[in-house]
Amino acid sequence: MGRMRIEKDSLGELEVPAGAYYAAQTQRAVQNFPISGLKQYPAFIWAMAAIKRAAAEVNHDLGLFADREVGGRTVGGVDIAQAIMQAADEVLAGRWNDQFVVDPFQAGAGTSHNMNTNEVIANRANEILGYELDAPEKPVHPNDHVNMAQSTNDTIPTAIRLGCLWRLEELSETLDALSSGLADRAREFDGIVKSGRTHLQDAVPVRLGQEFRAYARAVGRNVDKIVVAAEGLRRLGIGGTATGTGLNAHPEYHQRMVRKLEEITKLELEAGDDLFEAMQSMQDAVMFSGALRTLAQDLTRIANDFRLLSSGPSTGLAEITLPAVQPGSSIMPGKVNPVLAEMLNMAMFHVMGNDLTVMLCGQAGQLELNVMMPIMAYNLFQMMDVTIGAVRAFTEKCVVGLVANAEKAEGWLAKNAILVTALNPVIGYLKGAEVAKEAMASGRTIREVVLEKGYLSAEEVDRLLDARQMTEGGILK
Repeated sequence: MGRMRIEKDSLGELEVPAGAYYAAQTQRAVQNFPISGLKQYPAFIWAMAAIKRAAAEVNHDLGLFADREVGGRTVGGVDIAQAIMQAADEVLAGRWNDQFVVDPFQAGAGTSHNMNTNEVIANRANEILGYELDAPEKPVHPNDHVNMAQSTNDTIPTAIRLGCLWRLEELSETLDALSSGLADRAREFDGIVKSGRTHLQDAVPVRLGQEFRAYARAVGRNVDKIVVAAEGLRRLGIGGTATGTGLNAHPEYHQRMVRKLEEITKLELEAGDDLFEAMQSMQDAVMFSGALRTLAQDLTRIANDFRLLSSGPSTGLAEITLPAVQPGSSIMPGKVNPVLAEMLNMAMFHVMGNDLTVMLCGQAGQLELNVMMPIMAYNLFQMMDVTIGAVRAFTEKCVVGLVANAEKAEGWLAKNAILVTALNPVIGYLKGAEVAKEAMASGRTIREVVLEKGYLSAEEVDRLLDARQMTEGGILK
């Protein structure tokens, strides 16, 4: 064990690593919850620091910081406030991320993470004021000063909202890049006519470009849903303190905090219209999670299609070829697998599991508080982190470099007896079924069978079996 110092909280004294900026309450949480070894996401650290930074300035502007006598020295309230703001700014910049050591699986509501934040900022503020970490008396107290006018119960739900909004633009831009990459492939592949497939069985022709355009459109629509779902996160309940009443907070605190947080975070925010509801209900976070889950299921579907369309290449569909980014087997030489699509599948399954956790947490609140917020926060931030990373890799290493195999696609189309569907308006469904069955049984083409039966002339059948024209829709006569 390294060198230790003594810190004290309401339960008594406790040894803490000598160089740590956190103190006794954080150390108790580390000892009580050695659960997963996971650490808080930067989004959570940043969001909590933004709240502490805003609170210090707002409380200072309201004249709530008093001078203190510490070790025979007077430390001004203004100096205390400014030291807290400077320390919080450093946390906002990511300087002290390694000091946030509480496992995401922790005491309910997030008191441990809140106190981790309060203690780090308080000790760094004391250091800024000239006090050593092991000083017997220090002017800045984590509860009385850094946590002034706050409770875990209003800071944590506010931090969840801010943390999600912090990466919203990055998430949207990442998805827009995927949509653009798919749209580029759609334009590139628009001239390739191929067999459509429904129920994984042969269907009427489509263009490969039409398939990819639909993928691009689906991703774009998911971006719209995510942005709409995020709007509810902009309503902040900061200032409700312990139960929504605002006890121990100045009457102007709530409104001033929202404006100050807008200034600090550069996010569009709004004051909550019911601070009790903002504390009781996690519906905005659950709705946002649901939008991410909807995206995940759509990306799973697209990844599955990529795997199907590139299957083979000798014994599968092989209508597209994905970039070869790594060998596919430790025993089969030359094998290349659709690893980026497989990765996207796994990432999106994980995101859907995260969403289930968020949903279960959302319904687990009781009366004035939802105590499941710490793991809800972790899962929301992980959903965004995993989605951004997975989509970015899939776009850059798979979508951008994939190519179409026109020869293979057109070869499958030539064998597709369902082309007879275009003849329905002329020869009728029953004759069409008869032609299709005979063509499949004999291995001949639809054209050959129709001509043999005398249902159409060569000129008529060639005009009606124009596969490209079939992809344009309408009634062919």
